[in-house]
Amino acid sequence: MNYNLVKFTMSAGTAQQLPKPGRPEIAFVGRSNVGKSSLMNKLFGRKDLVKVSSKPGKTTTINFFAIGNVDFVDLPGYGFARVNATEQERWNNLMEGYFEGERNLKLVVALVDIRHDASPLDLQMIGYLESLGLPYCIAFTKADKFSRSKGLTQAAMLRKQFELEPEVPWVLASSTAGTGIGNLKDTIERALRK
Repeated sequence: MNYNLVKFTMSAGTAQQLPKPGRPEIAFVGRSNVGKSSLMNKLFGRKDLVKVSSKPGKTTTINFFAIGNVDFVDLPGYGFARVNATEQERWNNLMEGYFEGERNLKLVVALVDIRHDASPLDLQMIGYLESLGLPYCIAFTKADKFSRSKGLTQAAMLRKQFELEPEVPWVLASSTAGTGIGNLKDTIERALRK
């Protein structure tokens, strides 16, 4: 798959605006400040295709990018403060509409900041993906902040906190250093072949 051929196709702010399911999808989800946009840009070999915001929680839509017949889906970050109840309700409905809308989801890439313990919201998201029976992998982001051995130790501790089954794929990733991008591409392409 040539990741450089990616193009933005659409944004959806409500579940009703989502495109009809059918095409294979790879979705990216994580806390607001986990580095999701930066990692997606690194994956695509672009600087600013996926908008990076200095303010967590700025992305409030689901954004679709296409490479050939595969859609890459940038989901809004969770865990941001300072939104009113109406906006939080819209976000919840949008996310449920996406995940529970019979999408052709080949893989959900769940991003987790390797520097911190698993947050309650991260645990909740992984539990939610498992409850829906969705295939997922974990990308432990900001891995450049640690040595490789410290990163592996930290990843092992986080995998234990998430109570991950051994077959759940995971990668150490850094959008700054490019760590794990090749592994992430391999994981995505394996998922698309299933």
